[in-house]
Amino acid sequence: MDGSTSKGKRKRGRKNKAAEDHRSPSPDAPAAAAPAAAVSDIPAPAAAGRRGRKSRRLEAAADADASRPPAKPVSNGVDAELGPAGWEEAGRAVPSMDAVVKVFCVHTEPNFSLPWQRKRQYSSSSSGFVIGGRRVLTNAHSVEHFTQVKLKKRGSDTKYLATVLAIGTECDIALLTVSDDEFWEGVSPVEFGSLPALQDAVTVVGYPIGGDTISVTSGVVSRIEVLSYVHGSTELLGLQIDAAINSGNSGGPAFNDRGICVGIAFQSLKHEDAENIGYVIPTPVIKHFIQDYEKSGAYTGFPIIGIEWQKMENPDLRKAMGMKPDQKGVRVRRVEPTAPESGCLQPSDIILSFDGIDIANDGTVPFRHGERIGFSYLVSQKYTGDKAVIKVLRNSKVHEFKIKLATHKRLIAAHVKGRPPSYYIVAGFVFAAVSVPYLRSEYGKDYEYDAPVKLLVKHLHSMAQSPDEQLVVVSQVLVADINIGYEDIVNTQVLAVNGHPVKNLRDLVTTVENCKDEFLKFDLEYDQIVVLERKTAKAATKDILTTHCIPSAMSDDLKA
Repeated sequence: MDGSTSKGKRKRGRKNKAAEDHRSPSPDAPAAAAPAAAVSDIPAPAAAGRRGRKSRRLEAAADADASRPPAKPVSNGVDAELGPAGWEEAGRAVPSMDAVVKVFCVHTEPNFSLPWQRKRQYSSSSSGFVIGGRRVLTNAHSVEHFTQVKLKKRGSDTKYLATVLAIGTECDIALLTVSDDEFWEGVSPVEFGSLPALQDAVTVVGYPIGGDTISVTSGVVSRIEVLSYVHGSTELLGLQIDAAINSGNSGGPAFNDRGICVGIAFQSLKHEDAENIGYVIPTPVIKHFIQDYEKSGAYTGFPIIGIEWQKMENPDLRKAMGMKPDQKGVRVRRVEPTAPESGCLQPSDIILSFDGIDIANDGTVPFRHGERIGFSYLVSQKYTGDKAVIKVLRNSKVHEFKIKLATHKRLIAAHVKGRPPSYYIVAGFVFAAVSVPYLRSEYGKDYEYDAPVKLLVKHLHSMAQSPDEQLVVVSQVLVADINIGYEDIVNTQVLAVNGHPVKNLRDLVTTVENCKDEFLKFDLEYDQIVVLERKTAKAATKDILTTHCIPSAMSDDLKA
């Protein structure tokens, strides 16, 4: 919410070529055929229709090589004739590459459309690398909904069981460790460097599709800015590079020309007019994640300022808001009711500076020589619970406030943090709380185009009025005699039960379970109502659960 662009750019309507211009997490290469979509949503990188042509090209290359004099066998850039001694010398020449590991993960995703069961498990492979403290870094989407994680070192034939220590969904980073001491033998941890400059050389190392051994691709840093993290549904500092980041590269390190790590490969741009555009998580974000874990013992997230803001580039607008010619800043449009800033900030306030750094009329702050960056970067460098000083212009007077920073509470959650989805069933009506994974399950990866407008408006623009508020809907109706005439109710918001406003799913369950009235009356959006005889509804629920092989009328978290 910390910006005017994050929601303003999202549009709904007919998809065109621009709709395909999206950044997607670099998907983990499937290790086995998966019945459901793997960790990321981008299409398969290889098109089946071009296999024949590719095979002919490979054959032609083989014919061309046949006319050449035989070449010496080479392994890792060293003549194979040199034997193991030569191989060891090559390994010493690039010690950082020995810290890169292959990550094997078995995923079992929740089924948000049928929340009482899970989807069939599937496998994926990705990359990671060893850091100090007997730990390994990889991408969060590489181990999302993990059942089992294993790591394999370069040149080893052994897979070691790994333990997931922390998953940072917003920054798309996960921290792993291995208890087996043998895994750590002969491995030197990767060293982190500073933020690279534009045109600095970078080398991405990992295990992408196309082979089983380690792969290296090179390029340069072409852009540094605050960008959208697709998996995290947030905006953080990122690097754009022109090195290829393919399926399986996720979690692999990006080295500079001195062998120092400057980031983690995590997503790429898929568009017919773009080639070799990859994105890297830079070291400031990585160090924030690691230090957050070390300080708190768990990942607490990246704080934000809970506001929506407007640029003040128009001179008439600045004059009308009482700004002097030497004053610059951004206008507060709305304040999140659940944000700590709601106690001091008001709509139409002009934020002039954050922690002593002046904010320009376009919402940027000085970054490095000749560069500017969105002021949300300053906020993301803080930790949850930190204090910050903001200078505000209100009614032509300057005020200073010390605010406590916190993470964002969304009405429609972007992630469920690995928990199974909550649900409640009565008389065949399946009640659920809406989340982004729920929308993706119901309407596919293009849910921002295909979901109903009423849900998209709430997703993009509605703000939670309390920390525990949820958007509760009738997900579907399991057909039975008691719900005749209600079969077409799908994904419709529940506003009240017997006159009691529904705050969240637990509130609905409590109201229904404690009801003593003869009828249950559910007020839905657009003035729809559902009325059920209470005793008959509860008796019918048992038969419906048996018919559909559902173990319980509510999820375990609602039973407590």
